Amino acid sequence: MSHEFFNPVRSVYGAGALSSLPKLLEGRRAAVVTFPEAHALGLVDRLQQLLGASLSQVISDVRPNPDVAELRALYETFWAEPNGAEVLVAVGGGSAIDTAKALMVGTADGRFGSLVDALAAGGSFVPARLKTLIAVPTTAGTGSEVTPWATIWDRGAQKKYSLHLPQTWPAIALLDPELMLSLPASVTLQSGLDALSHALESIWNVNANPLSDTFAVDAVHDILDVLPRLMGRPGDVHLRGRMALAALKAGMAFSNTRTALAHSISYEMTLRYGLPHGIACSFPLPMVLERAIGRDASRDAVLQRALGPLETAPQRLASFIEQLGVKTRFADYGVSNEQAEQMVAHALTGARGRNFIGADMKEAA
Repeated sequence: MSHEFFNPVRSVYGAGALSSLPKLLEGRRAAVVTFPEAHALGLVDRLQQLLGASLSQVISDVRPNPDVAELRALYETFWAEPNGAEVLVAVGGGSAIDTAKALMVGTADGRFGSLVDALAAGGSFVPARLKTLIAVPTTAGTGSEVTPWATIWDRGAQKKYSLHLPQTWPAIALLDPELMLSLPASVTLQSGLDALSHALESIWNVNANPLSDTFAVDAVHDILDVLPRLMGRPGDVHLRGRMALAALKAGMAFSNTRTALAHSISYEMTLRYGLPHGIACSFPLPMVLERAIGRDASRDAVLQRALGPLETAPQRLASFIEQLGVKTRFADYGVSNEQAEQMVAHALTGARGRNFIGADMKEAA
């Protein structure tokens, strides 16, 4: 059986790596896409000083979980007004990077609705215009800096769209753990658990391969070791760096497998119950692990490499997550047993749910 692994993103990382941004731009003009708090944190000022005349504009009104209602005006203004930018530099968490991925692909008519219509129809979409993307994550978790996917939400219609094109891979991932030192504890936790979910989801996955397994197992080991210590020492740049690399490894793993059942469950938990993504995709991990064990001998072997003896792995994983202050039962989030059973059954039929090695399972949660 042959395997294939593909990831075209150039990764640049290390404390102080942000200073290499002008060199990476290679004389091109850039538009920065970032989050509102970047002003108060001094990050916008730093980028302006660093980039100088290369900076064409700063888009700093990115909100968490970008919604079609918020993106429409931003997208259409960006493509309607000449700004001279050849490169988008996304500085922030997954929402900033996802927003930049939406902005980087221009429709022929400049309308955001044309992009959403194409995503909703599930057909092919070829951008009429394109910007290059440099992703600079300020959180350690989403892996969006090394994947082509962006999630676009439509809360009004209770839907989500996945944007993933050959053109939406970032050209460069620039990881500087110094940018993560000011992260609040809640974001540190949520992003770290998101990375753990990415790593495990790429193992219990029908698309897994030996290289994705290598990245995933390494990421799980690092996260289990680093995340609890980082929560107690948020100002430790060494731990921040290790967490950033763990999230990068997890991103490399699922960049080739995509996610699976836990993420499929998470979308409904976020839309219907308002759970932050990192919590929504991590609280069901012990339950999903129980379902995965025994399904495939080769996957069991990799899960054992990642988590140790499988007989007790679900309980130990639940304990790890709960010791970080996150409950691991549906009931803890106001979801009844009947609702949970229906949610899991529905999640198994979704695009991500079908990646799970136990997607043919019919029993209740």
